Amino acid sequence: MFLWTDDASFEKYTEERRRNWDGIAGAGAKRCPAYYRERLAMTYRFCIPQGASVLDLGCGKGDLLASLEPSKGVGVDFAQGMIAEAKKRHPDLEFLCRDVHCLEIDGKFDYIVMSDLLNDVWDVQEVLTGVRELCHNETKLISNFFSHLWKGPLNLVRRLGLASPTLQQNWLTREDMANLFYLSGYEVFRSWPEFLLPFNIPLISGFSNACLARIWPFKLFDLTNFMIARPKPGVKPGWAERAPSVSVLVPARNEAGNIGALMERIPEMGGGTEIIFVEGNSTDNTYEAIEGAIGDSTRKCRLYRQPGRGKGDAVRAGFAKASGDILMILDADMTVPPEDLPRFYDAIYSGHAEFVNGVRLVYPMEGRAMRFFNLLGNKFFSASFSWLLGQTLRDSLCGTKVLARANYERIVKNRAYFGDFDPFGDFDLLFGAAKLNLRIVDMPVRYRDRTYGETNIERWRHGWMLLKMVVYAAFKIKFV
Repeated sequence: MFLWTDDASFEKYTEERRRNWDGIAGAGAKRCPAYYRERLAMTYRFCIPQGASVLDLGCGKGDLLASLEPSKGVGVDFAQGMIAEAKKRHPDLEFLCRDVHCLEIDGKFDYIVMSDLLNDVWDVQEVLTGVRELCHNETKLISNFFSHLWKGPLNLVRRLGLASPTLQQNWLTREDMANLFYLSGYEVFRSWPEFLLPFNIPLISGFSNACLARIWPFKLFDLTNFMIARPKPGVKPGWAERAPSVSVLVPARNEAGNIGALMERIPEMGGGTEIIFVEGNSTDNTYEAIEGAIGDSTRKCRLYRQPGRGKGDAVRAGFAKASGDILMILDADMTVPPEDLPRFYDAIYSGHAEFVNGVRLVYPMEGRAMRFFNLLGNKFFSASFSWLLGQTLRDSLCGTKVLARANYERIVKNRAYFGDFDPFGDFDLLFGAAKLNLRIVDMPVRYRDRTYGETNIERWRHGWMLLKMVVYAAFKIKFV
């Protein structure tokens, strides 16, 4: 199965490293400075929610795995001394003495961690290919590997005895690793550099690693590269036997003239479609118009009065009542045509996306669809949020967003990290999806003129609110 397991060079390479790491474990030496290990654990904790199932390859003494507080935690290392020490330190976790080229482990994991491992293995592609059997459709592989620029400084540090010595290593660029992931059946969707200073210099290290390390040109000199990948897209196993059902949430405030068209134009999708209207403190007869339309229709529909104010409140209230496997938001103004919703459905169903975000900035817009300053603001905030989230986001303000119910429930569980900061609802979902490392995909749509009513967006007041949200999010996502 594995190309190199019977190769004499492979055996020699492996045995040299096994003796090296067993010696380090026996001598009680540290693999790397304590400050670096603490920052590394903090970064992984940010990427992996508590309670996930985690496989840590090259786990060493198990401290990183334990810091993640997994519901199921399995550590693998080929050095018996490291495994013995890990079992002693963390008896509640499972540790296996295995070579990562020849894994024989039952089960599948939510996250697979490869921290400072890939620089040291014989064949990276063989390792990644073998790990594929331990992935389900939504597994995330998170790896970090040293930057080429630090080859000389790291060798010097080790010669001075400030870090554990290592044998000859693979020095991989981000381009190298992205290609190896691709060849092994994965899609890389997020990568970034970390750690400008791996040693603790009071005040200076914290500022450098939290702020300067994220900004050009300083980030060019970061010590390590992080990369998140997932198995190449495929239909979820549970959806292969049955088409998933859909809930289309329509927040509606002063949209009485659009309700009839919405009922006619929202398509039936998948295993069945329900339409959930949340009426939000209208000054016209929107609520009565929805009641009448539902009474005249044979479609599955429900109507609720919004308990609070703002679109974000309406989205949370509506999704709490939804029963579909896939959740969609469609603004009642129909500037995004309801007929485009099946494209969003297909992106989730096919596995190409875990979160689909509508984009109005690809195709030409109808004449009055978006005012000039709104367009400029949208481009600015899209660039800002792309930088914050680490994934391309062409249109942060489009109201049409789609995700699986299971992933929305995960966002709800982790909502306390950001708090109730978003009156619009879009960014609560985007930030939550990014925090969970969901694959966000942009879906181009043609943006149409509004045919009834006035926009509920106040460009200057809401623009100021968005700017404050960018600053807030920067300190919750980027500068940590």
